[in-house]
Amino acid sequence: VQLVESGGGSVQAGGSLILSCAASGTSTNCMAWFRQAPGKEREGVEATSGDGRTSYADSVKGRFAISRDKTKTSLFLHMTSLNAEDTAMYYCAASTRAVCSALDVRDFDYWGQGTQVTVS
Repeated sequence: VQLVESGGGSVQAGGSLILSCAASGTSTNCMAWFRQAPGKEREGVEATSGDGRTSYADSVKGRFAISRDKTKTSLFLHMTSLNAEDTAMYYCAASTRAVCSALDVRDFDYWGQGTQVTVS
């Protein structure tokens, strides 16, 4: 599985961005977005399982939304009301698991190279 993120950039506080992840290779049921700020550990942002269930970090509740297209080859992260604490490298991840509600990095087998989001 190959994952390629896009859509990152610089935005003012309160603004919005949409991240995209193009997936190729073997289809996976479980996909997620993670992020990593300088000097911090990688943390889960939001995940979607093959059955449509989603899970998210409390810090993004009500502001971010994950979605997939019907072919399950593209993953999106709709981000609104961005603030400085959202500044990080954002990574797309895929798992061979059926459910990935725990947002645990250890559950994910494939990773993209990341796309930078900077909020000022």
